[in-house]
Amino acid sequence: MARVVGIDHLVIRVGDFARSKSFYGDLFAFLGFEVLGDYGDTIGWTNGKTRFWISEADAAGKKHPYRLGDIGFHHYAFELRSRKDVDDLQAYLEREGIPIVDPAAEYYDDYYAVYFLDPDGLKFEAMKYGERGAGKAKPSAGTTG
Repeated sequence: MARVVGIDHLVIRVGDFARSKSFYGDLFAFLGFEVLGDYGDTIGWTNGKTRFWISEADAAGKKHPYRLGDIGFHHYAFELRSRKDVDDLQAYLEREGIPIVDPAAEYYDDYYAVYFLDPDGLKFEAMKYGERGAGKAKPSAGTTG
């Protein structure tokens, strides 16, 4: 049986390549990513584990701007090292005037996150799970309540 060992990369289409290249370039530099490849109309970044690419949408695609609720992408979550990293990212987002959908907070038990939008309105999350409960046993997937 084939087994997935991770997600290698995500590729998204953007409405304005130059604007998004600048946005993601700055964001990923802040998050410790480096450019993986730049092919003029496509660029990708990596931190050695996660890869993220953007490419410009075609003319037909640009006629239908992204709307949360449509079929497709809902949000993408980056797992950060610590709650402090979540807070540091929120401070960065605020400094840069990046729209924050939901500020850094505890959204589930021991699940701390901030949610924000890219220039096309795509929703992203940066989160840290399990920091307060580090060292405690987590319930198995079959456990209820």
